[in-house]
Amino acid sequence: MQKTVHIIGAGISGLSAAVRLSSANYTVHVHEATQQTGGRCRSYFDAATNLTIDNGNHLLLSGNRHALAYAKSIGTEAGLVGPERAKFPFVDLATGKRWELDLGASRLPLWVFDEARRVPDTSLRDYLALAPIVWAGTDKRVGDTIACKGTLYDRLVQPLLLAALNVDPPEGSAGLAGAIVRETLLAGGESCRPLIARDGLSSVLIEPAVKLLQERGSSVRLGHELRQFGTVSDHVSELKFGDDTIDLAPTDAVVLAVPPRAAASLVPGLKTPTKFRAIVNAHFRFDPPPNAAPILGVIGGLVEWLFAFPQRLSVTISNGDRLVDMPREELAQAIWRDVCKAAGISGELPPLPAWQIVRERRATFEATPEQHALRPGAVTAYKNLFLAGDWTDTGLPATIEGSVRSGDRAADLVLARP
Repeated sequence: MQKTVHIIGAGISGLSAAVRLSSANYTVHVHEATQQTGGRCRSYFDAATNLTIDNGNHLLLSGNRHALAYAKSIGTEAGLVGPERAKFPFVDLATGKRWELDLGASRLPLWVFDEARRVPDTSLRDYLALAPIVWAGTDKRVGDTIACKGTLYDRLVQPLLLAALNVDPPEGSAGLAGAIVRETLLAGGESCRPLIARDGLSSVLIEPAVKLLQERGSSVRLGHELRQFGTVSDHVSELKFGDDTIDLAPTDAVVLAVPPRAAASLVPGLKTPTKFRAIVNAHFRFDPPPNAAPILGVIGGLVEWLFAFPQRLSVTISNGDRLVDMPREELAQAIWRDVCKAAGISGELPPLPAWQIVRERRATFEATPEQHALRPGAVTAYKNLFLAGDWTDTGLPATIEGSVRSGDRAADLVLARP
């Protein structure tokens, strides 16, 4: 008997579940409430800069197994580009000091034994002091687990955890921080090569998935917002979309891959995170200097990560609640000053080029122990309804890897049904 699954939400969590299930010969129907696919992982044409930009500067690593497997399954793994060796240049805007963290290409963190490859002015003892966080519980805070001070913290641990957790690291969940450390610093350079969708997130991770699904006979319907579930006993029996209702057969399954607020409104009694943090991204139409690194870590300023794209310099600022109400041009000017310093653009400050500021007020759930405890698993009280999303309990903070991992998990649960 042909089995059918309905995916509610066409973000990367929903699409990864859909691709996995379509490969297993399921009839897949994707329903998206908005008029675009991709959720927070998408590209769009920006009239202010006259460029196609991403709504967020998302970075993948070579050790993100689920995300890379997803890209491979839709034929776009080659669209994720990066250096052959895990090297990360940094600059301190306060002192002007520049250095490069060289994690090498090994499966082991052998780089910590080489003074020339680790963070300047740090010793092996500094790295060993991070051991308590590696297997810390998710109910512990980072600030209660390791000392949040010192050269290693300021130059590596703080930027890494801030980007991953999207909260001030001392208040973040030590368990989630430990997961990041295990999958990056402890995994050696083989797992840490930075990968960027140079041609845009949509062209690499979203549009090819939609095309593949349609080629397999699946449907992707936009502007189709689920309003309510109909249930019978412990099963979802109906999908109510306002003007139309879809009746489900006993063998049909549903994957709910929508934001937490929408999920909580659809599933009575569902526990979800309730607090969120902002991320600010800025894009400037400006040709990067010839020697610009694809990604540059920045400390001592407003900017945290600087990305060099063709015709564009882009930045990401995590935990950005303090900036969401700042006047846009004032914010753009402040960021541009940091960009010029970080990129080594010498001489007088160039005039502000064409720019765009993207402020996402609810970019990620607040990765604190209290909010992590509210993350549900993929299984629900209904035997044919499963959850996906970076806000579910993936074992990681809200990342692309966590999103794909959640979609894979939901798909596997559908496949495991009797």
